[in-house]
Amino acid sequence: MPPTLESEEHKALRAAVSTLGTRHGRTFTREDLWSEAAKLGYLGVNLPEAYGGGGGGIAELSIVLEELGAAGCPLLMMIVSPAICGTVIARFGTDAQKQHWLPGLADGTLTMAFGITEPDAGSNSHRITTTAHRDGVDWLLTGRKVFVSGVDIADATLIVGRTADARTGTLKPCLFIVPREAPGFTRRKIDMELNAAEKQFELVLDDVRLPADALVGDEDAGLLQLFAGLNPERIMTAAFAIGMGRYALARAVEYARDRTVWKAPIGAHQAIAHPLAQAHIDLELARLMMQKAAYLYDAGDDVGAGEAANMAKYAAGEACVKAVDQAVHTLGGNGLTREFGLASLITAARVSRIAPVSREMILNYISHQTLGLPKSY
Repeated sequence: MPPTLESEEHKALRAAVSTLGTRHGRTFTREDLWSEAAKLGYLGVNLPEAYGGGGGGIAELSIVLEELGAAGCPLLMMIVSPAICGTVIARFGTDAQKQHWLPGLADGTLTMAFGITEPDAGSNSHRITTTAHRDGVDWLLTGRKVFVSGVDIADATLIVGRTADARTGTLKPCLFIVPREAPGFTRRKIDMELNAAEKQFELVLDDVRLPADALVGDEDAGLLQLFAGLNPERIMTAAFAIGMGRYALARAVEYARDRTVWKAPIGAHQAIAHPLAQAHIDLELARLMMQKAAYLYDAGDDVGAGEAANMAKYAAGEACVKAVDQAVHTLGGNGLTREFGLASLITAARVSRIAPVSREMILNYISHQTLGLPKSY
C-alpha cells in the first residue's frame, strides 16, 4: 500500500482510537487513558506479537497518537516508551531484555523514559559527557541529563552514554537501561510553563552501578541503535503536532461556523475562512510526509526514513504552531479563556518546533545531507 493511501485496517484503527479519545477529551486523566489504551492494544501496536504487541509498526503507532491528539488528549509518553525505547529494545535488545521489557511496554504495565539531552551539549550530541566505564563485569555510569519526560512515572530510563573505543581511544555512544531506584540516580523536576500531564526532569548519574546486561545491544553498534530510536521519535513528534493542530483547527472551525457578529457567521468572511483553510492544507501535507517517513522506517530503510522523518517533524511543527495561532486568533478573546481550552496550546505547540530537535538543526541536516551543501558547524 503506497504511504499516501491508508489501508482499510488503518482507517479502522483511526476510527477506533478517535472514539476512545473523544470519550476522554481535553480534561482527560493520563493514568486512565493510558490504562484503557493499553487494554485495547494501542500502546503496543508497534511491538512484536511474540511479546504481546500488535505486530505493526510506527505507521500504526503514529495513527494512535495523532488521533488521541486530535481529540485533545495526546499521550506524550507514547513518543518515548513504545516508540523509542520499545523499538530499540525490539531491534537490538538481548532475549532477556526483550522478555523483561516488551510485554510490559506493550500492555502499559511498564514505562520507560529516554535521556539524551545534556545541559552543556544541546543539539551537539558529540559533546555528550555522560560516560560509562567497566568496573569488573559491571558498568559505572556518570553524567547529567536534562528535559527528560516522565522519569517519575517510568520504571527505568534508557540513557545515552559514551564508552571508550579500545581501538581508537575515542568515545562512542552506547545505550543503558537505568532502573528508577538505582543508587546514585537522582532526579529534579524542572519548573516548566507547559501545562502537561508529563513532567520534565534533570537527571544526575553519580557512579551508577549497572550490571553487564544493562547495556542494550552491541557495544560497537551504539550509533546505529541510537538512530533507530531517533527516527521513530521524530515521526511520533510529527504525529503529536498534527493531532494538536487538528484539535485546535476543529475548535476554530466550529466557532467560526456558529459565531455571528454581523449578518452571517464569521466563517463566511474570507479573512477568517482562508487562514483556516491554509492551516488544514499545511496539516494534511505534513501528515503525508509523516506517513512516508513511517512507511520507509517500517520497510527497513533507515537512511530514507531519516530524511523523511526530519522533514515530517519540521513540517508538522510549523503547521501545528500556525494552526494553533490561527485558532486562538479566530476566537479572539475567547481563545485565551480556559473555557475554550486553546490558550494552553500556544506554549505546547512551540514544543513541536523545539523538541526533540530544533527546526534549525533539521534545516542543517537537509542542507548538508540532502542538498550536499557544506557544513556550517
